Amino acid sequence: MTTTDTASQPSASAPLLDLQALVVAVRRRRRLWGSLALLGLLLGAAVAVLLPPRPTAVTKVLVAHKDDQPNDTGTLIRTDVELLDTTRIAAAALRTLGSRENPEDFMRDYRGTGLTNNLLRIDVTADSDAEAVARAKALADTFVADHVRRMREAAEAESKSLLDQRDRMRKELAEVNSAIGDRSPDDEPKASASIESLFARRAELDSRIAEFDQRAAEALTGTPEVVAGTQIVDAPHAVEHSLPRAVGTDAAIGLALGLVLGLALSAVGAVVADRPVLRREIAANLGASVLAELRRRPRRSARSWRRRRTRAARERLTTTLTRLVRGSAEPVSMLELGCARGTGLIALDVAGALEADGPVVVVDGLPGTRLAGAHRGPGGPTVLSGERATAEGHQGRRLGVGSVAPGTAWTDLRYLGSRTVLVVRAGHGSTAWLHTVARQLADQRIAVIGVVLIDPDPRDRTDGTLWDGPHLARRVPGERPKRHNGGGTPHAVQAVGEGRLRAERPSMPAATVPDSDQEAR
Repeated sequence: MTTTDTASQPSASAPLLDLQALVVAVRRRRRLWGSLALLGLLLGAAVAVLLPPRPTAVTKVLVAHKDDQPNDTGTLIRTDVELLDTTRIAAAALRTLGSRENPEDFMRDYRGTGLTNNLLRIDVTADSDAEAVARAKALADTFVADHVRRMREAAEAESKSLLDQRDRMRKELAEVNSAIGDRSPDDEPKASASIESLFARRAELDSRIAEFDQRAAEALTGTPEVVAGTQIVDAPHAVEHSLPRAVGTDAAIGLALGLVLGLALSAVGAVVADRPVLRREIAANLGASVLAELRRRPRRSARSWRRRRTRAARERLTTTLTRLVRGSAEPVSMLELGCARGTGLIALDVAGALEADGPVVVVDGLPGTRLAGAHRGPGGPTVLSGERATAEGHQGRRLGVGSVAPGTAWTDLRYLGSRTVLVVRAGHGSTAWLHTVARQLADQRIAVIGVVLIDPDPRDRTDGTLWDGPHLARRVPGERPKRHNGGGTPHAVQAVGEGRLRAERPSMPAATVPDSDQEAR
């Protein structure tokens, strides 16, 4: 296999938002958004059952206007809606019903909606269907009567104004006629022009008086059309309420809202937590290749083929780790991050496979576990705590099991093994903590020979293999890890073979891990 030295490769800037990692992180949190979606579904159904809508009646009123225009944008019907929502209409309707309810309270129980330029819908709620229908009828009748009265008053006021102007002109006409009658035929010729102007003025006044008479008649003529056109076209009736339909609608709305809220919380939590899930990110941040994966242990209710597949994967993992431990001349440890119980079981399986080569001692350095007290079959590997293993000094191959979780005593990890396999649960540790683990292990001169990924995403297709070339010079004992200029994270040094070391890649997962064989070449 051809390797390349990443030290000479320019590091590309990491993307601001890795969409693939975000999708994977949200999918892994399906319990959260699934639970919220289910909760929204149940809450919506409960609201529909426990809080049913009040009995409602609806009626429609055709409202005719004197100034109706084909190009009206709905201004007149909006005015009618606002007039309906007044204390005058509410009080008149309550008087018709014989109720002493406060008009302001009654106004909260009905609503007007303009459907077209001339069609008004009135919705009324009450304690029963009969009461709702009665209130809707009283409200519609009151509105029609009020509208007709206003139209009549407006027509009469307009007609009276026109007739008043006509009467004033009649008085002026009488004065003109009187002036003409006072003239004698023997007047001077110079007065003939004045007489002609008087006759012209009289003709103009006669024309305008006739015009005002016609306009006053037209003003009163239009009122019967408005009165006849304003009427109830849809009799008040109760609105039927279907409980199954309401439950289905509210449940669907609750499901959608819960799902959207859950997805949003999952996405925000994934971005804020910054916990790598993809293989390439975990490998790049730890500076070690992913050797194997192990899916989550299936439940007892899982299908048999799934349990068989998990057992086969566990056997392959045991074989891989056993081969690594056998090929190492130095003690090997297994350090967990987020999967202490699973790491202990894997270590016991590896120790059991290594017993064919001789006695094996498993050194339990896991905090808060009972691996040292685990009962294996007769002739199984010996499991000792860290204190007993140091005091008794058993002969044979040693396999250490420890943890790199927060609170770890880093100086004690050296006694578990100078080479280690990290067992990491995907999405458990943050990017900053993975860098801390790589740096601390490098400071303790513990070489990471690989990573076992627990509970990976089943749709993860990224490459978790690092393609770093070996460094030619061995690090001098006591030498501190080199740091980047500017205070960057030091490279964690790891063993690649006998007497050869390689440097951890810089923590830029998208730029340092190839996604295909073509990039590797």
